[in-house]
Amino acid sequence: MSGSDQLSVVFSALADPTRRAILAELADRDATVTELTAPLPISMPAVSRHLKTLEHAGLISRTRSGKLRMSRIEAAPLREAAEWIERYRRIWDTSLTRLDAHLAAVQAAGRPTDRTVRGPAIPDSGSPGKAHDKEN
Repeated sequence: MSGSDQLSVVFSALADPTRRAILAELADRDATVTELTAPLPISMPAVSRHLKTLEHAGLISRTRSGKLRMSRIEAAPLREAAEWIERYRRIWDTSLTRLDAHLAAVQAAGRPTDRTVRGPAIPDSGSPGKAHDKEN
């Protein structure tokens, strides 16, 4: 599978909160399906289906030792996803830095910003004042 297609599979697998919870457990230690099912409000077959999705995405690997089938987190696909996101974070940070510089220049020039601009005062027509005095 090409890099961008694999990235789509990884993000699709990460989109589910149950799979993210499973990955969080596996980040601490390798675990069996039974161990992964314990903290979750779903059945063991449902956890097994989530594990198959994570394995297909390359986010985990599974090994069998006798009757035990252990799941282990795989860092490479997560690193690739993080690197992809990092490129866009840098773009966002650059935009925010430019905005900060612009606002600082506006404030240094003494020009009002949207927060400091005040419109014309509108007299309160319900209170006695000049408008009431004119009627007399």
